Amino acid sequence: MTRTLLTTLMLCLGVSFGTAALADDKYAEALDAFERAGETDAFFASAYGYALFPTIGKGGIGIGGAHGKGRVYAQGEYVGDTTMTQVTVGFQLGGQAYSQIIFFEDQRAFEMFTSGNFEFSAQATAVAITAGVSAEASTGGGASAGASGGQHNASTVHGGYRKGMAIFTIAKGGLMYEASLGGQKFSYTPLGG
Repeated sequence: MTRTLLTTLMLCLGVSFGTAALADDKYAEALDAFERAGETDAFFASAYGYALFPTIGKGGIGIGGAHGKGRVYAQGEYVGDTTMTQVTVGFQLGGQAYSQIIFFEDQRAFEMFTSGNFEFSAQATAVAITAGVSAEASTGGGASAGASGGQHNASTVHGGYRKGMAIFTIAKGGLMYEASLGGQKFSYTPLGG
């Protein structure tokens, strides 16, 4: 079962050993998708910074996991790298990949995220950016998700800051009966650090 879970996770992650140019393209594509997604315009215009994850892969059969690598930006400048890991337990089956962006309302929220190891509380929520359907997923495990049109026709209906952060996701592919963001843990490494 462990081997099956690991294989599923690796497939979801789309493990790639490409060049830096390919990585830059992934970030540019993910950023473009979020910039075109309706209400996120206000966040890009006013946020102190954001963390961008082009692909987070998630898979599970009873016990699940997710992982993704991202970049952190402050006042428009790339300032460091971040990783997200998650372990979930409960009824879940399948695998999925999605992009995620976390906006920091102010410097305090940015510093909270970049202080080392950060974990979302159970009250944090994410807005799933979909093709005409909006859904919220609680990081505490409760969730419902709508059908997604993907990153090329994403739109959103609502969203706001909660405790200085606003989280948006765009489905990239896969099918999974479970949509929680519970237990997401983040590490941060500043550039040159």
